[in-house]
Amino acid sequence: MEQNSFTISYPAIYSGTEKSEIRFISGTPDLAALFNPGNTDDSPRRFFVTDATVASLDFMQPFIAGFDDGRQGKDCLIILGSGEPYKTIESVLTIVKKAVEADFSRNDVFVGIGGGVICDLTGFAASVFKRGASVQFVPTTLLAMVDASIGGKTGCDFENYKNMVGTFFPAAKLYYYPEFVKSLSERQYKSGLAEALKTALLFDRELVDIFKNESERILSREDGILSVIIRKCVQAKASVVEQDFTEKGIRSYLNLGHTFAHALESIAGLGAVTHGDAVAWGIGRAAELSFKKEYVKEAFRNEILGLLELYGWETDSIPAVIRGGGIGERFLAVMHKDKKNITSKVRVILQKDYCDTFIEEVDDSDILSVLK
Repeated sequence: MEQNSFTISYPAIYSGTEKSEIRFISGTPDLAALFNPGNTDDSPRRFFVTDATVASLDFMQPFIAGFDDGRQGKDCLIILGSGEPYKTIESVLTIVKKAVEADFSRNDVFVGIGGGVICDLTGFAASVFKRGASVQFVPTTLLAMVDASIGGKTGCDFENYKNMVGTFFPAAKLYYYPEFVKSLSERQYKSGLAEALKTALLFDRELVDIFKNESERILSREDGILSVIIRKCVQAKASVVEQDFTEKGIRSYLNLGHTFAHALESIAGLGAVTHGDAVAWGIGRAAELSFKKEYVKEAFRNEILGLLELYGWETDSIPAVIRGGGIGERFLAVMHKDKKNITSKVRVILQKDYCDTFIEEVDDSDILSVLK
């Protein structure tokens, strides 16, 4: 009998590299010493990507100044615009175009120096450049240190929807300089704190207590407390992505608050609200939904909202930045397009207690009940 179908078997392949080396480095960042751009040895070329904000920092000048018209020896540097408005497919293609023009090969290395936007863009560009070149990160924001740089999620926004296009492509090396956090605006610092708090609620009750009891030290960016927060979050997320790299299970928990948050960012206009502020608000809505569905007691819901308010995050059912009618319907329209959904229902992350988390597909009426 003629065989009309057959199967080809392939080895299991993971995008990018099979491991990430993480280094914590104290003191003032010195990237010229770290990377020694322009060296003449036979190591791979580096294509450095940063943004205008990072490039303007005083301690970055020895590194930036070494590049003449974007080149230093065999290495190259490109400086993109700063912030969410530049997290576009056009920025990804700009990186790829410049690397092609400079004759980079798939054996060379892309290095993203910046916050979550730069890490996501550089990782995505590396993942599609000649079907994959190695990438390294120097995260410069608290958000990137505790979340965005770890675990290989790359991508860009598309048609006003958050992170709609991307790949899983982990960095081979990550260099953490906590001192970068001192240079952040208050707005960006608090954005990163929200992701750190999210990690605490999911995986580290001791870190929750630190957020409850050490707010003054945290808000003043004390060195010791920052180091504790960053290391705890890195260790927690590293453990999660080792268990579930492509987000089929426990890694989905890291989306606590994010379905609400991404909808808020889209409706307000990408960049109008920081990602962290949106996540903090989304965590509040998730706690409210957990309470309304009787998964938690009122006391737990109130603890979460009180903790958010302690750091100045908004907890109202509708954020002040949103204007106009039909708010609930507008949120539903965006939330139904969220990439994490797998059926016609909205998929959200809920909790029964600290570090007791689960995934549920909820009805539209449930979503609307916490947006009034």
